[in-house]
Amino acid sequence: MSDVLLSVQDLSVAYPLGSESEASPTWAIEGLSLTVGRGECVGLVGESGCGKSTLGRTLMHLLPKGSRVEGRCTLNQRDIRHLSGSALTQFRGEEIAYIFQDPMTRLNPLMTIKQHCLETLKVHQPALSHGAAQKKVLDTLKAVNIPGDRWTQYPHEFSGGMRQRVAIALALLLGPKLMIADEPTTSLDVTVSAQILQELTRLCRDREMGLLLISHDLALVSEYCDRVAVMYQGQMVELGKADQILTRPQHPYTQSLLQSALHLQTETAEAFDPSHPPGEENILLRLTQLEQYYVQEANLLARLFAGKDSIIRPVDKIDLTLRNGETLGLVGESGCGKSTLSRTILQLARPKSGSVQFKGVELTDLRGQRLREMRRQIQMIFQDPRACLNPMMKIGTSIAEPLLIHRLQSWDQAIIEAKKLMERVGLTPAEDYVHRLPSDLSGGQLQRVAIARALITQPQLIICDEPVSMLDASIQSQVLDLMQSLKVERQLTYIFITHDLWVARFFCDRIAVMHQGKIVEIGPTAEIFKTPQHPYTQSLIQAAPLLARLS
Repeated sequence: MSDVLLSVQDLSVAYPLGSESEASPTWAIEGLSLTVGRGECVGLVGESGCGKSTLGRTLMHLLPKGSRVEGRCTLNQRDIRHLSGSALTQFRGEEIAYIFQDPMTRLNPLMTIKQHCLETLKVHQPALSHGAAQKKVLDTLKAVNIPGDRWTQYPHEFSGGMRQRVAIALALLLGPKLMIADEPTTSLDVTVSAQILQELTRLCRDREMGLLLISHDLALVSEYCDRVAVMYQGQMVELGKADQILTRPQHPYTQSLLQSALHLQTETAEAFDPSHPPGEENILLRLTQLEQYYVQEANLLARLFAGKDSIIRPVDKIDLTLRNGETLGLVGESGCGKSTLSRTILQLARPKSGSVQFKGVELTDLRGQRLREMRRQIQMIFQDPRACLNPMMKIGTSIAEPLLIHRLQSWDQAIIEAKKLMERVGLTPAEDYVHRLPSDLSGGQLQRVAIARALITQPQLIICDEPVSMLDASIQSQVLDLMQSLKVERQLTYIFITHDLWVARFFCDRIAVMHQGKIVEIGPTAEIFKTPQHPYTQSLIQAAPLLARLS
């Protein structure tokens, strides 16, 4: 039997053209050929919009109706291009599984994690007993570091990283022959990413399962994959062993991708003196003994043994000061409380206790219009701009909308201001973007829209929640350079939440390390990386994929 598990030959894919059905197609993928062997992990890297995810969706039969597909795709020497009905249902999950980048859009908000997993097993393995099914689910959740006592919770009760682990568990449940992982660790910190990728690659080899790992992270792909394929504008421009791609890239695009990644990993932010200018008047934000917790109601059996509900403390008595003009990086594992802390600062989640002072004003005391006015000066850039923008609202309107909400400008003036900001963030010429929808833009362009929307009310503090985690290295550099120039130009202060330590080192003046709701270490960026004091910080730095270590 051949060692080739998946074979893709001369594949071309075009999305539907709508009313222009007679027009020549615009190929999202053109002439792509690729193989994945049994027990082999192949990495697929490239900029957003280059066709990486299109390849995965083509193999899973998830393209929109009317898409045009040419070429040949086989799995175990079986043609998979024309599957339908029950054969297709069985094929998805048992033969090939897909881990999507955004699990929240793939999980039913009305079903618990337990129900998601048991339903999957029931559809594909109806003869499995209920007890055996539950054991299989618990074993799989344990493999991706989800405690068994949390399987009765709903997706909204999990952090982004925890939801991603659920998605990985669902893909592993049926033991597929080929796993397609589309940015599977984007929302996860480096230690959990390492654990999950080590587990995936181990399963890949132990079960002779193929793994196609789609990612923008060249360092991560190179560390865990046997071979790396580089895509650019719908075509595969380079394919080779991981060490060959790292040390002897041939194509100009691969060379530029490697150069951008090395730039992020070798540059350190310029030192910021938090004592200059001195004095209390320079403190923009002060957190004192800030606490946020949630009660996790126990089920009947847990109540009988433990006698009480458990308490989750994502923000546990945090003290922190932030000075004008500073960029503070907030790093830590998924679920440690980083995003909860940001929502508590904004008063989107009211703290259980403690103080949040912004410019000397106690935010926890504010309500209604006074709180709304203060929020104009604190804005947020979210991880996934596509999920935070109205898909039916034009780009110009989305950027102008905060001015209308706060009644700062008339409609005509708001659109003028929006166009000015679009030009400033690199969406040029603005007239080409103002009437477009979010679906018409790439990931990097959408992040620029999110930045413009955050800036339009002229805030002083911007909280950035994983703002570049979904972008490839070259686009990351562009967006970070843009944010740095805007910081100087507009005298901004940033709280920069990230799981990517090298991005934090590149961009942040100080770094605060969060672990289980507490800040366990804080200090200037250079000191944190040179002499980390806390064991958790040391483990984070050691686990982070580094091109210099790999090449």
